[in-house]
Amino acid sequence: MQVALVTAGYIIFPFIIIMLFSRYKWAKAAGTVILAYAVGIIPALFGLTHFDDGSVGLSIQKNIMNIAVPIAIPLMLFNCNFKLWTKSLPKTAAALGGGLAAVLIAVISGFFIFRNSGISDITNVSAMMTGIYTGGTMNFNALGAALHVDSTTIATVLAFEMIVTFPLIMFIVGGGYRLFRKLLPFKDEASVVDTDDTGSLEHGVEQYGDLLRGRVFLRSLVGLAISIGFLAIGAGLSLLITGKLNELVIILTITTLAIIASFSPKIRNIPKTFELGMFFILVFSVVVASQFDLNSLDSGSLNIGLFLLYIIVVATLLHLLLCRIFKVSGDLFGVALVALLCSPPFVPPVVGAMGNKKVLISGIVIGLVGYAIGTYLGVALAYGLGAVAG
Repeated sequence: MQVALVTAGYIIFPFIIIMLFSRYKWAKAAGTVILAYAVGIIPALFGLTHFDDGSVGLSIQKNIMNIAVPIAIPLMLFNCNFKLWTKSLPKTAAALGGGLAAVLIAVISGFFIFRNSGISDITNVSAMMTGIYTGGTMNFNALGAALHVDSTTIATVLAFEMIVTFPLIMFIVGGGYRLFRKLLPFKDEASVVDTDDTGSLEHGVEQYGDLLRGRVFLRSLVGLAISIGFLAIGAGLSLLITGKLNELVIILTITTLAIIASFSPKIRNIPKTFELGMFFILVFSVVVASQFDLNSLDSGSLNIGLFLLYIIVVATLLHLLLCRIFKVSGDLFGVALVALLCSPPFVPPVVGAMGNKKVLISGIVIGLVGYAIGTYLGVALAYGLGAVAG
């Protein structure tokens, strides 16, 4: 009975979160992903979603985690018009490049500082943490799956990530962007994009209103079928190359196929694929958070929190410094920080608080490019740090 109720909750609660997000300002301010982790952690604190090794409940949790992210990745990338990147201003490229350089320096230096601190599998954890600053949860989860990071470690990192990033977002939305404007007092210029693309993004990224409407829903299911097809191709390629289901091969395959597919107007114009992909991310997020165990928080867990805090603080300061060097405006830095650290869905609320739509497209594009390359960057870093560690 417990297993059935918990499994049903994994599907029902994301729907409830989407309904709350669509109707209430406080839910929009919090964001769907943060709400999903909160929903998952609450029963976990009382042990209601903890199962013994080998149990049916644990098996269901693992199966959902293994399927949800690979299905979500193509869906979230299908609607991305990566041609926008070629039309964006050089300052957008500087803001993106500065963020990527900053996180690489922060992660690599953090690896050597914390490598003897008792953090289990710190090489893969380091690589996985690049996902936190290159597209947020989606890349983080994809890297965690691809690199076989323990689910308890994933849940622990995500718990600390919420503790650090949520106040940061509240600081920016609450007026912190004014500090960025003082530190980076440079002029903003609008990105050169098509009018149609601008109109589709000005109202936000997560627009769930028409998702369940008959024709729209049926068309979105076409995107879901294509995503499942890519997953099947990735699984088949994995079996052919490695002789088993290798998450690394699968994730890289579906990401590459999804980026290629996004250049097709027919696929890119399938409605609501991003929102449908977000639903699967929310399911995954609830499951991961539900496995959080306070009893697992030992000195090693605290070191994970310190490691995460080090990466975010150092990466943010370096990113700010590089934006200063390349004369990136304070508002563009703000949306770049949010897009990379928390993902594109967080950009519109921040832009709304700033009252500056000129940086909206740039923020979305930075987040989408982070989505696209973050997984590759993390995998490359895992192999590089692994070689250094011996």
